[in-house]
Amino acid sequence: MDRPNQKGLVAELTSLLTKGNAHATFEEACADLKQAQWNQRVPDVPYTIWQLVEHVRIAQWDIVEFCLEPKHESPKWPDGYWPAQDATADEDQWQETLDYIRQDRQRFLHLLHAPGTNLLAPLPHGTGQTILREAFLIADHAAYHTGEIILVRRLLHAWE
Repeated sequence: MDRPNQKGLVAELTSLLTKGNAHATFEEACADLKQAQWNQRVPDVPYTIWQLVEHVRIAQWDIVEFCLEPKHESPKWPDGYWPAQDATADEDQWQETLDYIRQDRQRFLHLLHAPGTNLLAPLPHGTGQTILREAFLIADHAAYHTGEIILVRRLLHAWE
């Protein structure tokens, strides 16, 4: 891909990863919640808001580490990607989880914008994955769970 096209694609990917475009952002979905809300269970929903947020953190971290570290070993699926069913978070854990999500997204954006990054080249340590694919995966996964977070908030009467 020539450099001008890659620059345009990187700009679009950056927008996809950082803005809501057609929907609320992950940050908006997580804003203004109280500990009781992010830990509260809703009937027939198998996870709390915090468990969803922690899952997003773990999955995004795994994707970023896979892209940056050839010797990275992913957690075991599915248990390694979700907190325990009864796990809750206090204020410090909630903020730490949100901070890690922001930091890992920034690490990935740094990789996207690095001059030597070829979006379409298969990662040498992968099985055909590219940085472009991993960017789509991060964005798609976060958007999916952002929708779930908003739905749980609606069920808790904590979303307008």
